[in-house]
Amino acid sequence: MDGATLGDRELDVMAVLWEIGSGTVGEVRERLPAKLAYTTVLTILRNLEAKEFVSHEEEGRAHRYSPRVEQRSARRTALSRLLDTLFEGSPEQLLAHLVDDRALDAEELKRLARRVRGQEKKKRGPR
Repeated sequence: MDGATLGDRELDVMAVLWEIGSGTVGEVRERLPAKLAYTTVLTILRNLEAKEFVSHEEEGRAHRYSPRVEQRSARRTALSRLLDTLFEGSPEQLLAHLVDDRALDAEELKRLARRVRGQEKKKRGPR
């Protein structure tokens, strides 16, 4: 899984697995936002297994797929890649882009400011 990235359809499938915990091809397919053929979902799951993002157990004639990677870990990896690729490794540039590009309301901006202040306090340590 090191260095492996997820495509849009793979992310959709992983989101379903993170939500339901595990699922067969049919169960995952039912919950996907886009209508995909059974064989397409099966191929995506097999690719995810080859990338070591999921594993499977046999369940009768079907396979039950489970995530091997926590959503938080996948987010961290994807965000790190996004930062490096599009924002020159700068969290400040990413945050500025989000603030400028998204219509954040006053309450969202206040919560964001509190988080930033909380990080500053953590870095300074106890006084």
